[in-house]
Amino acid sequence: MSSDASVRPSVAIIGAGPAGLIAAERLAEAGAAVTVFDRMPSPGRKLLMAGRGGLNLTHGEPLPAFLARYGEAEPWLAPMIEAFPPEAARAFAAGLGEETFVGSSGRVFPKSMKASPLLRAWLRRLDALGVTLRLRMDWTGFDGPSANRFRGADGSEEVIAADATLLAVGGASWPRLGSDGSFAPILTAAGVAVTPLRAANSGFAVAWSESFRSRFAGEPLKNIAIGFGGKSVRGEAMVTEYGIEGGAIYALSAPLREEVARAGSATVTLDLLPQRSAEAIAERLARQRPSESLANRLRKATQLAPVAINLMREAVRDLPRDPAALVALIKSVPLTLGEPSGLARAISTAGGVSRDAVDDMLMLTARPGTFVAGEMLDWEAPTGGYLLQAVMATGVAAAAGIAARLGLQAKQG
Repeated sequence: MSSDASVRPSVAIIGAGPAGLIAAERLAEAGAAVTVFDRMPSPGRKLLMAGRGGLNLTHGEPLPAFLARYGEAEPWLAPMIEAFPPEAARAFAAGLGEETFVGSSGRVFPKSMKASPLLRAWLRRLDALGVTLRLRMDWTGFDGPSANRFRGADGSEEVIAADATLLAVGGASWPRLGSDGSFAPILTAAGVAVTPLRAANSGFAVAWSESFRSRFAGEPLKNIAIGFGGKSVRGEAMVTEYGIEGGAIYALSAPLREEVARAGSATVTLDLLPQRSAEAIAERLARQRPSESLANRLRKATQLAPVAINLMREAVRDLPRDPAALVALIKSVPLTLGEPSGLARAISTAGGVSRDAVDDMLMLTARPGTFVAGEMLDWEAPTGGYLLQAVMATGVAAAAGIAARLGLQAKQG
């Protein structure tokens, strides 16, 4: 794999995303001869896509609340995130020349609000460490106990052996950026338990009327709260041609996905004015002139955007004239959701390599010497910095496991 691989232990890292790159850095620093393979023409494509939204690196909330965001996966991921916590992610970015700040929502961003400067500095660092980057190399599976098969851009096949392998090819969302879930049948055939891949942090279908769809697709619903299953999430959502998406929906997508799978649909409630009490809204409505139309009184009393007022009409057709009923509707608009959007539109992936398929160092029990990190593993989290934090933390953990197996000492934290 490299000119001095006969002297230094060799590591093949498959996937040039954040998990693979941070593992490559840690292992190269520890003295391994590292080669990173990626099927795409350039590395870090999903990271660059995240940069379009400012590159939300992590979140600034206290660690106990932070860890709770991972739901059922918290006991599994907690030790890895505690070893590489949000402070470490921020220090890592600063070390690449990208100082960070905590936004009003608690989300952490680089001050540049871009991913490209960080990625360029990161690749320069890896090059200085002697990491080899081989692009347009599509991993097609294993060859014997310690080698991997690749297909080059010209269709040629190549078998490459390594002392250890890290699989970090991502989940199945945004497949045009390189991660399409094709690892699942390969690993299943190798005896690895893989939970079916599903869309996470996704939107959902809604049977909008044609008039609402044509008028309001692409319009945001700002400063709302969406409720489901006893939980309420404040944030924003976006009306789309096919339904609804956005941060407030993404935060509830896991239980919504399960309910749709169980019952065929799920009904959420939208509080269009979560910052105001029902009493305050009723008082403002009572001040309006009775001679004015209901729509005008509603608009003047609430300052709701046309998309929000018409969303109420989608739910009940005719807005109630009874003030109490109108206020109740504003505070709890029912909306029935259908199927989640596909993986091509989802922010992230649920499912992947099962917790039971790896040991505490993220090595596949069915294939000693092969490790897994990032979104390939079976966990999910909401948007807000939690995804990238766990991706990097699992990359650091896998690097530590590989280093220990090879008799090297990897950097901690």
